[in-house]
Amino acid sequence: MHDMSSDWGRIDEAGTVYLTTADGERVVGSWQAGDAEAGLAYYIRRFEDLQTEVDLLATRLESGAGDAKQTKSQAMTLHASLPTAAVVGDLASLDARLVSLISAADARMGEQAEAREAARAEAIAQKERLAVEAETIAESSTQWKAAGDRLRTIVEEWKLIKGIDRKTDDALWKRFAAARDAFGKRRGSHFASLDTEREAAKAAKEKLVARAEELAGSTDWRETAQGLKDLMTEWKAAPRANRATEDALWKRFRAAQDAFFERRSGVFAERDAEQAQNLKHKEAIIAEAAAIDISNPRQAQVQLRDLQERLESYGHVPRDAMQRIESQMRAAEQRVRDAVEADWKRGSTESNPFLAQLKERLAEAEAKLARARAAGDASRIAKAEAEVAQRRSLIPNS
Repeated sequence: MHDMSSDWGRIDEAGTVYLTTADGERVVGSWQAGDAEAGLAYYIRRFEDLQTEVDLLATRLESGAGDAKQTKSQAMTLHASLPTAAVVGDLASLDARLVSLISAADARMGEQAEAREAARAEAIAQKERLAVEAETIAESSTQWKAAGDRLRTIVEEWKLIKGIDRKTDDALWKRFAAARDAFGKRRGSHFASLDTEREAAKAAKEKLVARAEELAGSTDWRETAQGLKDLMTEWKAAPRANRATEDALWKRFRAAQDAFFERRSGVFAERDAEQAQNLKHKEAIIAEAAAIDISNPRQAQVQLRDLQERLESYGHVPRDAMQRIESQMRAAEQRVRDAVEADWKRGSTESNPFLAQLKERLAEAEAKLARARAAGDASRIAKAEAEVAQRRSLIPNS
């Protein structure tokens, strides 16, 4: 074997391998397995492997794929091994690279620590915001369903937030849990109060329904209609029961109202038909009265009295026809009265038997009025007064 050398080391004839350093040569190994060139190449490859390992550490640190703390530990181990490394190569340069790599790992560890602290601070801030939101909900929210749903969502969001120390996380969770419990108690109290109010509303509206059902059979059309309208006003002012109860009571309330008004409409329809028929009869009688032959006033008076009795035998007519009917009948009566008066003027009052008969009938009517007043019957009094007025109007100068 002969000497073989390179820029960073050599192998002598005995197979001893030397590394050239700034402080001189250092024995790094022995090669007995072959020629010197192969031996030196082996130790050069070992340096290259070491260099490759350093390159890999640097690349992983720069890319962010490697953990800075682990990289620093591995780099320091490699750096500590350099004084005894059995390699041939530029160890001084590799030493400088490792020192630089350790410094870079320190810097990266600082950055990662800052990033972790920033992430921790942000995680704490996120959970702080969620806790504050829950506390606000617990204090003032009345959107019970939406608020309850939001609190459940907050729990899911809470689970996704990591990187907080156990003590801080526990303290924040206690705040959230306390807020959630406070909201649950306030919501429970609200619905308990609401149930009480709805029971009171149910009782109040059941009374309104009972009153409406009592009125449904009434025939006092005007007063009952107003009474039902008043009940409707009370219903609108009353608090609401729960939806199912409210709907059921409302159906009964409306059914009672509808029953009354349908019955009233039927009665009014019959009344309107009866009044229309009365109108036809009275119009026919008035037509007869208007056509009375007044050439014989006494006979005309008898005919008029008969027609008046027939007219009174029929009941009410439609309101819009009342004035017209009364006016037409008064005109017919005045025609006969005028004939009677003219006949009376032509003859002597004392010798006029017809006038005597009119006075006799007036006396009868006045007696009837006296009896009605004595009885205190308003209907009979009104009818008797009308008859007296009519009889008196037929007597000239009375």
